[in-house]
Order: sequence, then C-alpha cells, then structure tokens
Amino acid sequence: MTTSESPAPPPPATVRDLLRATVDQHVRRLQRGYRNDEATAVATLARLRRGVGRPALTVPDLLGLTGMERLIEGVDELPDDERRRLNPEHAEEALHLAVTLWALHQQSHRDGGMHLHGRGLGAAVRALMRNASGGGDTELDEPLRRRFVRVSTAASPDDLARRLREIVLLLRRDSVPLDYGLLAEQLYRWQTPATRADVHRAWGRDFHLAGARGAKGPAPAGPPAQETPAA
Repeated sequence: MTTSESPAPPPPATVRDLLRATVDQHVRRLQRGYRNDEATAVATLARLRRGVGRPALTVPDLLGLTGMERLIEGVDELPDDERRRLNPEHAEEALHLAVTLWALHQQSHRDGGMHLHGRGLGAAVRALMRNASGGGDTELDEPLRRRFVRVSTAASPDDLARRLREIVLLLRRDSVPLDYGLLAEQLYRWQTPATRADVHRAWGRDFHLAGARGAKGPAPAGPPAQETPAA
C-alpha cells in the first residue's frame, strides 16, 4: 500500500500574498521555538528586537534572521506582471519592520503566541480599549485612541515605526496578539503614496468593526475594500 503526499500549496499570486505568507511562516516557526524555550529561538528574538526602527539590511547582526531569503525565493515564483510591479526595497522594509515588531511583542510571553492570524491593527487596539475599560466597550479610551490616530498620521517610515512600536509595547503589556503577516502586507502598501489611504481605511474599518461586534477574539476577515493596486 502506498501513501500519497499532500500536494504542495500553490505559490503566492501577488506580492501582498507573498509578504503575508512569508512573515506568517517565519514568525510561526520562531514563535514555536520561543514558546518551547529553545535557546536558538530565544537568542534570535533578542537580536531581532534590536532591529526595531532600523532600516532593513543595515544591521549586520540580523542578516539571515528576518526571513529575507524566503521572500527572495518567493519572488522568483511570482507571475511576471507581479515581479515587474514589485518594489524590492518596500518589500524588504515591510518584512523587516513586521518581524522585528513581532519579536518585541513576543518578549516574555511563553504561554501564548503574539502573532495571531486574523487580528488586524484596529481590532487589536480595540481589544486594548476593552481591557482598559474592564471588559466593556461602551466608551473610547481617549489616550489609546490618540495613539492609534498618530499611527495613521505618520508622515515618514521612521515616524510610522516609532508609533507602531508604542502600540506594540501596549499590546505586549496586555497580551493582545496581532496578525503580523497582515501587518507586513499593509506596511508594503503604506510606502506607496497611491495606496497609503487604503491602508488607513483598512485600519479604521477594522477598529470600527471590532467595536461594533464587541468581539473578544480576532474578528473574522471580511471582504477586502476596493483598493488601488500597489506599484
């Protein structure tokens, strides 16, 4: 009797799909090792945390640790039109920031993974507000709301990284997870002026949907908004 192997999943069809899958797979592997207290994973996260806010590929100590090879390999499998539209520097920066922010978020959390598929930035901030209000969701926490607004008004990649770091530290404090694969593909689009407003709308919609549902877990992914294709 022979057993057949499961077919390999199809390669990502878009740059956005590739970024999301690359970060998801890389972070899940590191997260599993960190939660199992594997020495290599623990050391890797400590090094990754030092890269938050630094430009991609400028910290020699992080070479080979962020999952960049997986991204490069995946680019070769993209359709020709997607490869032509790819902005390599934007993809590198998005992956680097997402992975290093996750490493900061995961610090000292052995009992749960801080990367969780399906919870966007807006929903995570809404969960913080529920924690601040003792589980209710009837009033907005104004200091948290202002921090969230500051993320959407960031005028430069440095500002964005700094303001996201502030949010992530609060998420870490309250053990509120976030989908870092989703964040990576949003960070990629944020760097293109023509699609930045789409990212802001996605964050805002996520925030309001989570508030309307009053959900305690990650909100299910809804249909994507009409978005301008990323360059």
